[in-house]
Amino acid sequence: MQLHSEVGLDRLDRAVAASQRYLLSHQYPEGYWWAELESNVTITVEVLLLHKIWGTDTVRPLHKIEAYLRQQQRESGGWELFYGDGGSLSTSVEAYLGLRLLGVPAGDPALVKARTFILERGGISKTRIFTKFHLALVGCYNWRGLPSIPPWIVFCNPPFPFSIYEMSSWARGSTVPLAIVFDKKPVYPVEPSVKLDELFAEGSANVRYELPRNNDWSDAFVWLDNAFKLAEDWNLVPLRQEGLKAAERWVIERQEVTGDWGGIIPAMLNSMLALRSLDYSVDDPIVVRGFQAIDNFVLEDDEVYRVQPCISPVWDTAWVVRALVDSGMASDAPELVAAGRWLLERQILDYGDWRVKNPQGEPGGWAFEFDNRFYPDVDDTAVVVMALEQLRLPEEALKRQAIVRATQWVATMQCRAGGWAAFDIDNDSDWLNLLPYSDLKATIDPNTADVTARVLEMIGYLDPQQPGIARERCDRALDYLLDEQEPEGCWFGRWGVNYIYGTSGALSALALVAPQHARDAIERGAAWLLGVQNPDGGWGETCRSYEDPTLKGKGVSTASQTAWALIGLLAAGDATGSYAQQFIVRGVEYLIGSQLENGRWEEAEFTGTGFPEHFFLRYHYYYQYFPLIALGRTRQIFAGRT
Repeated sequence: MQLHSEVGLDRLDRAVAASQRYLLSHQYPEGYWWAELESNVTITVEVLLLHKIWGTDTVRPLHKIEAYLRQQQRESGGWELFYGDGGSLSTSVEAYLGLRLLGVPAGDPALVKARTFILERGGISKTRIFTKFHLALVGCYNWRGLPSIPPWIVFCNPPFPFSIYEMSSWARGSTVPLAIVFDKKPVYPVEPSVKLDELFAEGSANVRYELPRNNDWSDAFVWLDNAFKLAEDWNLVPLRQEGLKAAERWVIERQEVTGDWGGIIPAMLNSMLALRSLDYSVDDPIVVRGFQAIDNFVLEDDEVYRVQPCISPVWDTAWVVRALVDSGMASDAPELVAAGRWLLERQILDYGDWRVKNPQGEPGGWAFEFDNRFYPDVDDTAVVVMALEQLRLPEEALKRQAIVRATQWVATMQCRAGGWAAFDIDNDSDWLNLLPYSDLKATIDPNTADVTARVLEMIGYLDPQQPGIARERCDRALDYLLDEQEPEGCWFGRWGVNYIYGTSGALSALALVAPQHARDAIERGAAWLLGVQNPDGGWGETCRSYEDPTLKGKGVSTASQTAWALIGLLAAGDATGSYAQQFIVRGVEYLIGSQLENGRWEEAEFTGTGFPEHFFLRYHYYYQYFPLIALGRTRQIFAGRT
């Protein structure tokens, strides 16, 4: 591709240099990079609620949450699940609860407006299970309307058809502590006392506290839940005390030294609620560490106090390393050596929950967060391996051993279908998503195209002289990825929004490991990307594409999604045909033209995915390092053609 004559090498060099300077100026002294991971307001409200329940709210500046919630309210009166959605019912009910817990009267104009929004959408009775759960904790909803979680579920292990290890790591880490809370069914007095009767569209006297029915075979789970409730009413729950003790042990054993559980706020909050239900003291070291871990997720300034759902230093660091090397920085630059050493120190050499279904595997992965020894994930591990492969470190022998150990662990995590999931192997019991408790449809962690593509891309980066992943495993993964291609030519993105993300990853992998064998798939994927480019030269895709397939690849242009599209097209190379050059040039021009003077980009859209349709993320570094990768790889093409 003769792109240099159309873009201008000088402009590209300046854009790359400015981006590099920006990222290098934000490296932490220890060697890592880490930016905010933003979600919706429910995470912050649920932390506020936890402090109210424990009575720890007076020793933190939680009053600043009011300003945060007021800032986040939209013109519709509601609060959004992701930027631009206009407002979400469950999110809005929890935000309303948060303001009431902060002493804002129901007659406040913001709450009057919010109440109209909520009632027009069916009120509390139409919210998700976990919103009702948080309301039940303070007496604003009846526990009868929530599903039962019998404590004895912790004893269910293979070959029993259900096991907590058939649940995704995030669902497992939340469900085991909730088995304690749902058994105790506590209702806590809080100050100020709140009632939300005004948010029942049918009137508080007419609420039917029951689980919703689907009018199909899955209603059998509702009947089963009724049986559980009857057993609870008659105090006939088998192994109740034994199950509670086992769940308590499980929770305590999985707390990190830093106080975290699973590295995610839901598991942390639910574990703290379980300890509160068991009458642990606020001064207990386990509780103290738990609160410290939650505090570590807080972002505070002079005006607002908000909480991240998770933190991403390993992920961010690995991608920044890749961006800097791809954009021409020396692979042994001091800043990159510091980052590489930091990453090596983060490798997890402990056995985690993954071992239950993968007894042959040996540890060697990386997690997303600073500390999360029970839950390394395949996606992070693959990206870290690629980052390390791009570096020259003084400790090359140690680096090589770490990479071998990591790739061996990844190999054993391959699922039956041929692909890879994020945290577990063969975690694909789809019926679990039909449980009344599972209304977010995220109770399992099946293999996906984007994680599989990342592993295949990693394989393409590996030193062929070192032990890698067996050819048979690679072939199975390749077949899986090719089978996952959509009729339009794109791939689904489980962990990023959405088909642009998935297609970029798939093209990056296929171009490395099977450029000839997969040429038709590469051509179709590249053609799809070209077909969804926006008139302004960028690419974008709305989070709504998860629920509406007609929105695949459609949305306002963003820096991160434009970068993903360019990364995929550049990887496809000659498979895109000469006509693609003009599309790529316009994409590069979009990135250069939207870059700010300080070298950064801005975007308000959420382009990260937690749970499709239900939980989205805004990675504040996505629109920094992915554009740099795209521009850096474009410049590599210049160097090869000039």
